[in-house]
Amino acid sequence: MNTAIPKHGGNLSEEARRLGIDEHQLLDASASLVPFQPPKSIHSCLRNALVGNSLTKYPDHTYQAFREAIGNWHEIDPKMVLPGNGAAELLTWSARDAAETGTSTLVAPGFSDYARALNCWKGQYLYQQLPKCWSSNTPQAFPLTTNNNVLWITNPHNPTGQLWSRTSIEPLLERHKLVICDEAFLSLVPHGERQSLIPLVKNNSNLIVIRSLTKLFSIAGLRLGYAISTYKRLQRWEYLRDPWPLNGLASAVGTKLMNDHIELGKWTRKVHSWLAEEGPWLQSKLGDLPGIKSHPSATNFQLIESNNSLVKLREILSQQKILLRDCRSFEGLDEKWLRISLQTRKNNKRIIFTMQQALKQIL
Repeated sequence: MNTAIPKHGGNLSEEARRLGIDEHQLLDASASLVPFQPPKSIHSCLRNALVGNSLTKYPDHTYQAFREAIGNWHEIDPKMVLPGNGAAELLTWSARDAAETGTSTLVAPGFSDYARALNCWKGQYLYQQLPKCWSSNTPQAFPLTTNNNVLWITNPHNPTGQLWSRTSIEPLLERHKLVICDEAFLSLVPHGERQSLIPLVKNNSNLIVIRSLTKLFSIAGLRLGYAISTYKRLQRWEYLRDPWPLNGLASAVGTKLMNDHIELGKWTRKVHSWLAEEGPWLQSKLGDLPGIKSHPSATNFQLIESNNSLVKLREILSQQKILLRDCRSFEGLDEKWLRISLQTRKNNKRIIFTMQQALKQIL
């Protein structure tokens, strides 16, 4: 058995090679994307870009049209926006500022990419542990206090799925020289925008908010994200980074998505309706499985735990062409934890049925 621990979900090609199958045969519940095909408008946008000159000319290195579209949607100055090659690129530049500012506090369990980004700049960081049991109340007060210069927050939190209230985070801006808030999953959460820190950026120069279009539109292959912070900070990043981090096709799609407010609102409501229905259903069914504890989540993934190792359970499901997220790459979690990405009802039923059969072999 291959015991390598994935650092991220969605490792379809790697898993398919290991299993000796085509990656399209896999049900991927390891990456937390919406389970719908991207909007048709993306396909038409790509076709138009291909017959135009998006392949033959250099992209606009300022990405002005994309910035204006994002600024209009969030009702902020486009100068406070910087598009990036996915959230990962922008986390790397956030980490550069964090490393210059002082020691970072990272929440555990938490997304491993923050440590990866800080290591790029030899940044210092410490982990602070979240309680491993939480209520189903939404939103919740951010439970940690720290005296370090920099605080990294994920809202909603990955991998627990907890949604933090804006009112509990806002006072932390006065205590830290820099706060980096990763809101990659927030747009998926019904009423989640009420907890966004974006409205606070204008009056808090020590705040960086990172957003992703990957999760909401299931377009991980296009790599689209953006940062919202002060113009001075983003101008410095723009000067230091590669000249064209987004290709012309990705930039065209991002601009189209953020400019079409009617389509964006319609799509978002579709996602919210799906999450509101499927989230509680899956949590309930997971909780009925023997030897499994299912934790409440405000977003599109469920964290489960057991008193025993779940490595074998994950491997049995892999053999049945279902991928779950190995949680050992999350600081503070071990082989007794798995994360499951929410799917359509049909595929959620398939996951539950396959887990039931697998647990009969293990218990």
